[in-house]
Amino acid sequence: MANPISMNNKHDKILFWGCFIALITTSYAFISRMILCGGQFKADFGLDNVVVGELQGAGIWSFGVSIIIFSLFIDRIGYKVAMIYSFLSYLAYTAMAIAAYGCIHGVTGDALIAGQKHGYQLLYWGSIILGLGNGTVEAYANPIVSTMFNTDKVKWLNRLHAGWPAGLVMGGLCTIALAKNPDWRLTLGLILIPAFTFFLILIGKQFPISEREQAGVSYLTMLKELGAFGAFVGFGLVFAQLGQVFGWSQNVSWLLTGAVVIAFAVITRSFGRLLLAFLMIIMMPQATTELGTNGWITALMEDPMKAAGYNSAWVLVYTSAIMLVLRFCAGPLAHKFSTPGLLLTCSALAAVGILAMSHTAHAGLGVIFAAATLFGVGITFFWPTILGLTSEQCPKGGALTLNAMGGIGMLAVGILGAPFLGYMQESSTTQQLQVTNPALYQQVTMKKTYLLGAYEAIDPERSHAVNDTKSADDIQAATTAGKFSALGKMAMFPAFTFVCYLALILYFKSRGGYQPVQLDTKSS
Repeated sequence: MANPISMNNKHDKILFWGCFIALITTSYAFISRMILCGGQFKADFGLDNVVVGELQGAGIWSFGVSIIIFSLFIDRIGYKVAMIYSFLSYLAYTAMAIAAYGCIHGVTGDALIAGQKHGYQLLYWGSIILGLGNGTVEAYANPIVSTMFNTDKVKWLNRLHAGWPAGLVMGGLCTIALAKNPDWRLTLGLILIPAFTFFLILIGKQFPISEREQAGVSYLTMLKELGAFGAFVGFGLVFAQLGQVFGWSQNVSWLLTGAVVIAFAVITRSFGRLLLAFLMIIMMPQATTELGTNGWITALMEDPMKAAGYNSAWVLVYTSAIMLVLRFCAGPLAHKFSTPGLLLTCSALAAVGILAMSHTAHAGLGVIFAAATLFGVGITFFWPTILGLTSEQCPKGGALTLNAMGGIGMLAVGILGAPFLGYMQESSTTQQLQVTNPALYQQVTMKKTYLLGAYEAIDPERSHAVNDTKSADDIQAATTAGKFSALGKMAMFPAFTFVCYLALILYFKSRGGYQPVQLDTKSS
């Protein structure tokens, strides 16, 4: 069996950059859809903030499902098959989104209402298909890069994941350029450019054999690394979300989760690596900090940026550009601070940045971008560095444990994070309105439910029916206050991860310092 490949020949360089462009495709798809959900989708399909969060989440939790499911057998089917599947998913999503536009274009009255319902379903299921494709990209790109650079994983996984902010910058700039164009099919259709690019680059290339297989680590040993606890967290999230989609009860979700956990326990006779279990717990709030908050930044910053005469997407472009540049500098920083030390620093900066942004409702551009800088630097190394930490400490877990971390992060955001932020916004808004104008509060609010319970929201139809200036101003003021109050509460997530990484640093210090675990690779 061949030794791990490196960036020493043309073929390997092309393989790396093909994976890089594939990741650009996933992030362009992610952010263009997230921005449209909070803007044109919300207006065109008559959605409130929680439903917007659920639509956003549909493209995130499916991302997580795909990563976990594919990781169970991706070494068997090969990375090229997974790459082809991801490409086809982008074609399908684009077609469904275009069809959704046709449901509402040029119709009025009852036909518009029916078209909004049908169009929303197309967008929802299209988002699921898109998320499955996005997750597949991560499922093959992460193990390819960790195999190619198995002695410097944090550095190269960060470089790979610089493709994510690169796609965010592209998506943000395209959204700004097309902001005045009501036909959002062009915004979505641009995803096909990077999709065809990575497909044409990778389709003729030879993909490597994973680090785990090269080291002769068995499939059963890989499963033992994840163990019963990993199965409980990962598949518990999978079945909880699928229960929402298909309408089965929580009892069914628990039964399905229990069956998978028992199967893992019987087959592996392993709880799973305790360190991996701890990292899974950290990953959920960390992913919510990065993806959940990042996905809402454009909407949250809309009012202050508009007041200054700028598109709010510039905040996202700016923070993403910071990430793009800094992720290519991760290697020296990881060596200086250590992998967990880098994550500790990022958690502190992200918490301070979120708190700072939550006080920018009436601030000038300088203050807004200063706060965004703190947040952008804070989240820069989160995702690829915790993946690198996982791969460095649990290499026997191969693609499964590496990608399970990403899947759990995505599922946590999709199921809990995005809807929870929408819930916090709606709750903060209605509470503010109840204090400032109790009569109006009774007039325009309605009770709704989501996965975590009941909430009160401002009904879009009732609020649009308000025709006096004072009431309209009160609703707008309450909405603005609710947005920024909810954002400030998000700081609790990086504060939690800060404490966890501090504990992890102390743990490694007690064992002589942080050191990656190396597998002995077999040679032919």
